[in-house]
Amino acid sequence: MKFKFLLFLPILSCNAQVSNSNNSATLDSMALQIENYYTQNKGNNLPSKSIGTPGKGQLINGKLIPFKGSNYEYFDVNSYLSGRAFLHQKVKETLLNTYKKLDSIYPQRQFKIMECANKNGGALFPHKTHQNGLSVDFMMPLIQENKPYYKLDTIGTTHYFITLNSKGQYNRDTSIAIDFNLVAKQILILGEKARLKGLKISKVIINTGFKDELFATVFGNQLRLSKIYIVKSLDNYTNYFHDDHFHIDFEIL
Repeated sequence: MKFKFLLFLPILSCNAQVSNSNNSATLDSMALQIENYYTQNKGNNLPSKSIGTPGKGQLINGKLIPFKGSNYEYFDVNSYLSGRAFLHQKVKETLLNTYKKLDSIYPQRQFKIMECANKNGGALFPHKTHQNGLSVDFMMPLIQENKPYYKLDTIGTTHYFITLNSKGQYNRDTSIAIDFNLVAKQILILGEKARLKGLKISKVIINTGFKDELFATVFGNQLRLSKIYIVKSLDNYTNYFHDDHFHIDFEIL
């Protein structure tokens, strides 16, 4: 099923992944291309405005998330250069502040941002939402033998189509699994930093088969007791595509 879904995404090839290339000239050229793109598209100084809903909306004065920081990176070069990494300004600031705090708690731990929104919002195929700059996909942090595992982080948009079992283990190698405690901590910090920017998390979409694993962790229990809404049920299609990442919709207070 995921393979069929992938056929509809020819524009988002992951052939241009920076971290997969051993050619220094290619790396330098790509880094320059990303830098130039950010400079040209990072946005103006006017405040962002989200219109409508994540499922039917627009984004005015959207802000481009930097491709990378000290402990995070956008997951796919082509997706980034295709204009799919824009956000409402307050969401962008929430993410940057979250990664800053995560860096202080988990030094050296790296994170991946996945797709956000078009520069002016609107439909972002194949997503059902992501239309008004208030939605973000976050890659699941993985571990192997209790150590961070990053080898699946560099496969670009193909990452959306990897499959994990009900315990959050990678189907091709069950020694690789989701770090659910870190997922929960990341969501808690996102909620904290969102409130400081006049936002709240309106919804977290995660494969509902993972909820027992998530809530069994220390920070997962804190998340369960928080006021952050985790989806209770999903249709099979949506559930199937939310095992490799979790999705957050923010709301302006």
